Parts: sequence; C-alpha cells; structure tokens
Amino acid sequence: MHICKLFCNFAADMRKIALSICFLMVLACAHAETIVLRTGARVKGTILFENEEVVVVRTDEGARFQYPRTDVAQVLTDAQMAEIEAKEKAEAERQAKELERLQQLEAEKLPDITTPKKASILVEIAGGAAIQPGEAVGGGASADLLVGSHHIGGRHVFVGGGVGYHGLFIGADKYNFLPIQVAVRMPFTEQKHAPVFGVSVGYGIALSKEYLGGLYAGADFGYRCQMTPKSAISVVAFAQFQQAMMPVTTEINELKFTHTAGRSLVTTGIKLAFYF
Repeated sequence: MHICKLFCNFAADMRKIALSICFLMVLACAHAETIVLRTGARVKGTILFENEEVVVVRTDEGARFQYPRTDVAQVLTDAQMAEIEAKEKAEAERQAKELERLQQLEAEKLPDITTPKKASILVEIAGGAAIQPGEAVGGGASADLLVGSHHIGGRHVFVGGGVGYHGLFIGADKYNFLPIQVAVRMPFTEQKHAPVFGVSVGYGIALSKEYLGGLYAGADFGYRCQMTPKSAISVVAFAQFQQAMMPVTTEINELKFTHTAGRSLVTTGIKLAFYF
C-alpha cells in the first residue's frame, strides 16, 4: 500500500514536470509578430500557437485572441512590419506634400463665382502719346465709365457699355471726344493673376463745333489681378483709334480753300482699370 502511494505521488510529480516543460517549450517557440487579418486589421503581439486551423496570439497588453486560419491574410515578422511601416510613412509624407501642393494651386485659383453679380462697374484711367499720322505728335488722357456683367459663361469676363472723356493735345490743337462704346475684357485663364485682353468699339462725339466725331475703337493687353469674386484691378498697354472730320485748308494758285476732311487720331499708352 505504501509503495502504491509513493508511485502515485511520483507519477503526479512527473506529470507536473512534463506540463512545465511543455509550457516552457511553448514560450520558447512564441515570437513577436503581427497578424494581418483579411479585413485589413492588424494585431501585434506574440504568437502562442498556430496550425492549419487556428492562430493564437497574445497582445502586448496581455489579452489573448484566437483567429481561424482562414481569417488570417498574413503573418509578418517585426522586420517585415518595420519595412511596411517605413513605406507607409514615406507614402503618407508624399501624399501630404501633394495635398499641400494642390492646396497652394487651389489658393491661386479664383474664389467661387457660382453666384454671379447682376451688374459690375468698370472704371478705366489712361494716358499716353497722341498721334495724328502725317501731321503732329502730342499727348492724350482719358477716363471711361462702363457698366455691365463681370461673369459671363461662369468666367470673369466683363461685357458692358458706357461713356467716357478723351482729351487729345496734338501740336497746337486740342480735341475732346465723348465716346459711347461697348467693351469686352477677357482674362486668358481663371487664375488670380492672369493676362487680360480687351476690345472697345463705338462712336466718339466731338465736344467742339470746330470738328466732328466719328468711329472709335480700342484694344488693350496686359495683366489682371482678381482680388475678390466681385473686384479686380488691371494694368494694360492700350491703343485707341478715333476718327474725326476736321476743317482742312488747301492753297491752289495762291488761293486758299477750306473744306472738311476725315482724319485719324491714334492714342497709345498705359491704362489702369478697376472692376467693382
């Protein structure tokens, strides 16, 4: 009886030793890895056990999870995970730089113009050289007030009409006109800073009885800055043509004859424009 009891105690001790050895072997085989599930989720910890059916992992916080092998997409080592994380970090930095670049480009674009303004006012002030081809050269200054729309076809294109005052000093003569005109001012791009082109056409009314007015036309090209959806400023080089009927004196055989003839007056210079 005593021998049987000793044998049972010895068997129990051996069983404990074997279980301890197995536990130590499991711990020795356990290694820190990252489980990547098919859902994209990642579980980082120590794999305690894995076979063809399940994977048992213990997280760094001590929690244990068991996943069916069919739910596991990858098992990555620390080195593989570090490489993936480095690539993801580099990609995130690249995307952040690209986003910053796009935001800078977006900042250069014009503000939203989906709500068009019913009317806009364009004020233009100009000055430069005035020429009567074949006759004399002088100077000229002008001011124009135009009313129209600043949003045509979803773009910052001004189309309108109005009046102005143009004064020309050519030689000893002075010519003043009141041009009634229609005008178009169109930027080449919808950026905040853009080149702009404009044309005007109309009729210049003479402000003196000594001469008559006629066809008026102008063109300009320069730079425009769109400050807000409703306001802009531009600086352009311009050329204007004004036709006039003037008295001309002709001497034939020492006799002087006065008659009315058409003359062209050309002005070129710099123009400053304000859109409101």
